[in-house]
Amino acid sequence: MSKRLNTHGRLIDRSKRIGFSFNGKPLAGHPGDTLASALLANDRMMVGRSFKYHRPRGVVASGTEEPNALVNMGQGATFEPNQRATTTELFDGLTARSQNHWPSLEFDVGGINKHLSRLLPAGFYYKMFMYPRAFWKSVYEPFIRQSAGLGQAPKERDADTYEHFYAFTDILVIGGGIAGLMAAKTAAESGARVLLLEQTAFWGGRSPVDGGTVDGEPVAQFIDRTVAELAEMDNVTLRTRCMGAGVYDHGYALGYERLTDHLPLAQGPRHRLWRIRAAQIITATGAIERPLSFAGNDIPGVMLASAMRDYVVNYGVTPGERVVLATNNDDGYRTAICLKEAGVNVVRVLDARNAGGGALMEEARALGIRIDPGRAIAKVGGGKRVKTVQICAQDGIGGALEEVKCDAVAMSGGWSPVVHLWSHCGGKLLWDEAQAHFRPDPERPPLGADGAGFVRAAGTSNGELGLGAALADAAAAGKAAAKAAGFKPKNTKLPVGEATAEVPLEPVWLMPREAHIDLRSKSWLDFQNDVKVSDVQLAAREGFESVEHTKRYTTLGMATDQGKLSNINGLAILSDALGQPIPATGTTTFRPPYTPISMGAIAGEARGEVFQPIRRTPMHDWHAAHGADWEPVGQWRRPYAFVQGTESVHDAVVREVSNTREAIGLLDASTLGKLVVKGPDAGRFLDMLYTNMISTLKPGRCRYGLMCNENGFLMDDGVVARIDEDTFLCHTTTGGAEHIHGHMEEWLQTEWWDWQVYVANVTEQYAQIGVVGPNARKVLKKLGGMDLSADALPFMAWADGKIGGFDTRVYRISFSGELSFEISVPASQGLAFWTALIEAGEEFGIMPYGTEALHIMRAEKGFIMIGDETDGTVIPQDLGLDWAISKKKDDYLGKRAQVRSHMADPDRWKLVGLETTDGSVLPDGAYAVGEGVNANGQRVTQGRVTSTYYSPTLDRGIAMGLVLHGPDRMGEELAFPCADGKTYTAKIVDQVFYDKDGEKQNV
Repeated sequence: MSKRLNTHGRLIDRSKRIGFSFNGKPLAGHPGDTLASALLANDRMMVGRSFKYHRPRGVVASGTEEPNALVNMGQGATFEPNQRATTTELFDGLTARSQNHWPSLEFDVGGINKHLSRLLPAGFYYKMFMYPRAFWKSVYEPFIRQSAGLGQAPKERDADTYEHFYAFTDILVIGGGIAGLMAAKTAAESGARVLLLEQTAFWGGRSPVDGGTVDGEPVAQFIDRTVAELAEMDNVTLRTRCMGAGVYDHGYALGYERLTDHLPLAQGPRHRLWRIRAAQIITATGAIERPLSFAGNDIPGVMLASAMRDYVVNYGVTPGERVVLATNNDDGYRTAICLKEAGVNVVRVLDARNAGGGALMEEARALGIRIDPGRAIAKVGGGKRVKTVQICAQDGIGGALEEVKCDAVAMSGGWSPVVHLWSHCGGKLLWDEAQAHFRPDPERPPLGADGAGFVRAAGTSNGELGLGAALADAAAAGKAAAKAAGFKPKNTKLPVGEATAEVPLEPVWLMPREAHIDLRSKSWLDFQNDVKVSDVQLAAREGFESVEHTKRYTTLGMATDQGKLSNINGLAILSDALGQPIPATGTTTFRPPYTPISMGAIAGEARGEVFQPIRRTPMHDWHAAHGADWEPVGQWRRPYAFVQGTESVHDAVVREVSNTREAIGLLDASTLGKLVVKGPDAGRFLDMLYTNMISTLKPGRCRYGLMCNENGFLMDDGVVARIDEDTFLCHTTTGGAEHIHGHMEEWLQTEWWDWQVYVANVTEQYAQIGVVGPNARKVLKKLGGMDLSADALPFMAWADGKIGGFDTRVYRISFSGELSFEISVPASQGLAFWTALIEAGEEFGIMPYGTEALHIMRAEKGFIMIGDETDGTVIPQDLGLDWAISKKKDDYLGKRAQVRSHMADPDRWKLVGLETTDGSVLPDGAYAVGEGVNANGQRVTQGRVTSTYYSPTLDRGIAMGLVLHGPDRMGEELAFPCADGKTYTAKIVDQVFYDKDGEKQNV
């Protein structure tokens, strides 16, 4: 049976019909419909089942606050669960399925849960699943995991694409209702750049539905004219279908734009995530009508009065033909009048206030609508749809008075400003006793870095529920934001908004006020999470006095709802149970996003090959053409070895090590992190980051440095070069550049924010090439341009100059133990310089070498490798690096942690060299065992291998490891039983296997 009215419907085109399907059944709607309005038009009252009790649920709202009508959308690669039917625009071919039932929506086996509700009260899972403990893994956990969630997880790869967009504006206005439009216009007239976001497809919010006039003309005309004026302004950007998802520190906000959700077979990105920086943010997000709590208020056909009004005016749809309306405020009469004028039979208006309402009530009575002051709904009868309503006195005296037949119920419990975005970044709230809601506290706004507020609320989201007051408040917010952003607002005439005056509401949190326990157990607060009035009262009795504890114990206001409908009513019931006022109970924490956003939008373009883009050095293609066997190192690809002809990778590594030791090798070191640290406090800053003293380093010199986290554990190492008095260049490990950059920025922004230091990651701006081996100086001399003699450029020095016509910076450092120059050139010249070195070095036996040869040579020299000798639990003292810890500094990150008893324990394992007695190679990670067993019955361990290689230079296996009292046990032999069944025997030796005195690197 069609529920379309003869009225046109403001937002739909009734001249066209479009097809869609719900649960496999073909249905029809009109362009402009939402899925919810189209379902209601087709008399589909039940759209899903509730989470916990699997009760029948229908549409209760008309916007993002909808808790019930969540559906599975699309099929296969376009499938997406938990989509709100109220915000899903209808398009031809749309497919949707209801959720949380089996085998069908009409007959759901899970519906038995509603008959077991007494066994499943709030927090039952905390009690029920404790014992017997043996059942947890085998019974309880599988049951809980199977029951968790509403929609199904997609199984196929998402076929759609998504994108990120970065925007910078002076003023961001979130909300395109009448207040948002007014605030945006006022701010834009000052010359400020304004970005206005509206989450729906149309402007004006509720105002065209609720009525009223602005400067004597219908509010809809004022909206159209204002939008047209804003569209003509060059400094204004307007976006519909774009939700303000979250507000964060420093004027940062997220917008979530649905680009093609409303289009069939659309091309281009589906969603866009806006990353916005704004000097000032105005939240004009409106208000949400509260439901009323009475027995059976979740039965399909029970709906917010404002939502019912929306469906009638916007879509020409009525949820029912005989409607009972319950209210505690005058706004409910707007719905009664709207329904009556549309031809719907308004059976009764039950006004919980004994005195009733004002002018709106008289207007409704003049239309012939029966109004019963002081009355309430005792219980709604029906299963899968409303059938009857039992009426009683609101004070609960006398029980049910009468029963009337109806097929829909409208409820209006007052309005709550949408304060979520205001609260995301620390904005505080105050309780408005007259209107019974929380509103933003202008004295405690979210604060920026300068201590000034950067978020302002406007209109109904600021608690100004009247049309005229909302316009005035929005204009004031626009002017204040423009002034705070550095612009001079204009003194333009303020439009005058007029609407029918309303008398105050009477807070009603439960119908009837003294409801019997049986009625309370069937009165719902949180429709999405199946939380009843009795659940919150039980939580209070069981000691959950904190609102945050009650939230988690009962799940009130959790999941995608985030308290939009349930928050105030739940707080009121909890406050009443605790015998304290609502402000004393407080509110729960509002968290972004305001409504769920797609995972695809969060990821943006980061999928497939660009999920983690492979980083390539300027010489990457050359390496690929010359036999590179690739190794992933962080996000980079580095040559593990350069394989020639039919040789194995092992043979290639042996050849590269031998050639570098005997002649000359070439290493692509471009992947090493390069961080420029600059400013008057740069030396002071680096002294705090590194264990050794950096500020005493002279310009033109380099120093090896160790970096620990605040827990004292070694996190990175590298060579620091001082460029000039205020500038340092810090080298990091290949995988550490971004991490160390973030580490530096975190401390600068959170702890040493007033230090004058700037950090830039220039890793990819430079190619860096290691020219290594006895012939290194000969090749560079052949290219010409710089004096690179030992006197001109001693070890651990650097210099700028030209080599072979290339602009270079040469670091005289070595990670191989050989004569070595690490040469940095602009990335654009990297390949050309590499090729020039290859050509010049041909007569000297030049060969490139990869990461494995690099690792072998550094191990031969006893140099540590972050990630091999360290694992997040190692401190510099474990590695014999006490010499790199300054005794002169008062403090550095990790200093205090390293004097804790565990860190100073003499039984900590220490770094040593390991040499197998038969020359074989120890397995990586092998453990050395001792006598006896530990508490777990396992053999006692006394050390482990951290690095192990075959050394071509020494023609035998070498290893480094951490061993109990290792430096004091030189010459001892250890047993390493391994998974291959073999036990290796290795002798503890000095970890420097090659050129201990450093004669070769200092030549």
